[in-house]
Amino acid sequence: MRTGLGGATVATAMLLAAGAGGAVAAPAPTEQRHLDWGPCTDLQPRGDEQLECATLTVALDRAQPRGETLDIALSRVPAQGERTDVLLVNPGGPGSPARAWASITAQRLPDDLRQRYDVVSFDPRGVGASTPAVACDPSYFEPVRPDVVPDSYLDQARLLHRAADYARACQQRNGRLLHHMTTVDSAHDIDAVRAALGVEHIDYLGYSYGTYLGGVYATLYPHRLDRLILDSMLDPRKSWYESNLAQSRALDMAAENFFDWIARNHATYGLGTTAEEVAQRYYALRERLERHPIDATIGPTEFDGIFTLVAYTSRYWPRLAGALSAYLVHGDSAALRASHESLGEGPHDDPSYGAYLATQCTDSVWPRDWATWHADAREVHAEAPFLGWNNIWYNAPCKFWEAPSSRWFPIDGSAVSDALLVHATDDGATPVAGAYAMRSRFPNGRLVIEDGGVEHGVALGRNACVDAAVLDYLRSGALPPAGGGAAGADLTCKPAPQPEPEAAAPATARSAATPPSTVAHPAR
Repeated sequence: MRTGLGGATVATAMLLAAGAGGAVAAPAPTEQRHLDWGPCTDLQPRGDEQLECATLTVALDRAQPRGETLDIALSRVPAQGERTDVLLVNPGGPGSPARAWASITAQRLPDDLRQRYDVVSFDPRGVGASTPAVACDPSYFEPVRPDVVPDSYLDQARLLHRAADYARACQQRNGRLLHHMTTVDSAHDIDAVRAALGVEHIDYLGYSYGTYLGGVYATLYPHRLDRLILDSMLDPRKSWYESNLAQSRALDMAAENFFDWIARNHATYGLGTTAEEVAQRYYALRERLERHPIDATIGPTEFDGIFTLVAYTSRYWPRLAGALSAYLVHGDSAALRASHESLGEGPHDDPSYGAYLATQCTDSVWPRDWATWHADAREVHAEAPFLGWNNIWYNAPCKFWEAPSSRWFPIDGSAVSDALLVHATDDGATPVAGAYAMRSRFPNGRLVIEDGGVEHGVALGRNACVDAAVLDYLRSGALPPAGGGAAGADLTCKPAPQPEPEAAAPATARSAATPPSTVAHPAR
């Protein structure tokens, strides 16, 4: 996720008082009740579907409805027949643009659902094409960055200085916007979108961080939801700081699955016959990069950025195993360089990273004393070296964030008539414990578990069992029987097959990256 009490924002305090199923504040007078759809000038459809774009103006601060406004950028794939339903999709984040997901999701729906559904997505406030958009300091990502695994207190001091500078740059460049970037703010925007679409109810599909956003919306506006699908769930019991510590451990276990897969395919990659041997070579290379970066560009932190993806989806296992093998076995760095260029972090990530922090740093309270961070970092790194320290520094600007933090919003789905929850047991980005915790918040929902699945984001993917449950629910509202699955699930599905190994291809043949099945970093 990279997902004392501070003062709650006015909006949050109002909503906590309302509670689940309670009265919600009336729409701000500045909010539109109509959308002018037209051709998209900066977004292309994924296939032959019609894709339209529009802009929605909402209040920056709901407590000041006649004050400043901001614009929300939307996309829509209209129903191919008579529209009877609207499916709103959020792929995760926070900080990730989402408009492409109207096309992506429409492409994954069968013909009968494309006939009746308008599929809609939007870039959340402060993100992507929505304006104003958060931007802080692109130079923060210029290589070679300092190693995020510090060797000394002096290293920590330097990294803390970088984190403080980045937080300061965000405040200087974005001002009041940073005070109104919480998940609660975005949940209200969802209802403004619903109203502007001219519908009484929406269906919602949320992945990763989108499950928390959807859960907050379901708590505030349960009567505005028909179908609710939450896939790869954040743990509603844990604030962002706690969730990041749990995530680091889950990411480490997911990386072990990648190392084990490489070992089982030693004949292709030549990196070792056990996961331990592969891991040893991986970490030895990471350490060596601190002294000898590749092309003065890929140091250990850039290396982390490339391989983070293997803990989110197996789609990239063959490509990145091939890049690792090409360098360690054959001394060829071309595939690693190409992977860094297309998959790694760089100055172009500044807007998403800044918006990520703007949400996480204000959604909940963060420790202000470095001693707490340091003690937790040492413990989590000892147990989970893959990204333990990396995740700490990724979120460290929240220690210095000037915009006030809210109390963690408590999800209560008891007033929602039904919901379908989906999760893979070996999901690294969102630990599976969060799925069971979220299931307890939705007593009328059902939980589908992909037992042994390694993907972050399962629905409308490669698992026929999961997709059958999702499509039945979208078509008719039918849910699996309660308690029919193993270990507390309502339905248990076998995992989708893991990928076949591929010998390393020339880097030029793989330079164009396609986005993973969901946003790479649900909360980072």
